[in-house]
Amino acid sequence: MPEKSSKKRGRYLYAVISGPDERTYGDFGIEGATVYVISDGSVAAIVSDVPNKKIRPERLHLAAHQEVLRRLMEEITPLPMTFGIIADGPSAVKDILSRNQDDLIRQLNRVAGKMEMGLRVTWDVPNIFEYFVHTHQDLRTARDHFFATQREPTQEDKIELGRMFDRILNEDRESHTERVEEILSTYCFEIKRNRFRNEREVMNLATLIARENQPKFEAAIFKAAELFDNNFAFDYNGPWAPHNFVDIDLKLET
Repeated sequence: MPEKSSKKRGRYLYAVISGPDERTYGDFGIEGATVYVISDGSVAAIVSDVPNKKIRPERLHLAAHQEVLRRLMEEITPLPMTFGIIADGPSAVKDILSRNQDDLIRQLNRVAGKMEMGLRVTWDVPNIFEYFVHTHQDLRTARDHFFATQREPTQEDKIELGRMFDRILNEDRESHTERVEEILSTYCFEIKRNRFRNEREVMNLATLIARENQPKFEAAIFKAAELFDNNFAFDYNGPWAPHNFVDIDLKLET
């Protein structure tokens, strides 16, 4: 257990688990601090001591936060906390746990025995617009109409072609995503569609699955990939703590 005499140090919150528990995990927290447990009633916080100030979201700090969650996921499914939550001390941690206990218990029960897996599918092509021109006759016809003549296309022409491309892009995304979700849904409690990070992204899915279903889920991804040709790249990742399936609005100290 970290030094109790260090009154000016805060307690950084990584996650909440079912309690009570008084366990010490090891020295792999932010800045190499010891990760341990502070309990209150039926829930417990995974914490480490830090200077009682804001922690900058630097790469090393973010990596340490994720490492704690990763190690927890080897044994249990925690409720991951947002990066940067610091309580003044053990009593403040207990107060947070106490005032939020009902919501924390409800969400812990919801994700118990589960884990998050991610799936990102992209168009693996040199030029996304040319790929769509090649695979969609109506877009190709419009492109040729605007650009194959001697005249320079107007700004309105370019805008209209761009809108047509966006519409077809999103229609294909929807169609492809539905095909994949139909296969994966057998092994998922929930599937969440995350925001696209770039134009080449077909889908960016977060899935909540039972821990014991991971092999079947991964096999289902390979089955879904067989529906697509080599112009698509499938990349799955995890397991993760259920970030996308936990909605905690902590009531902190008043």
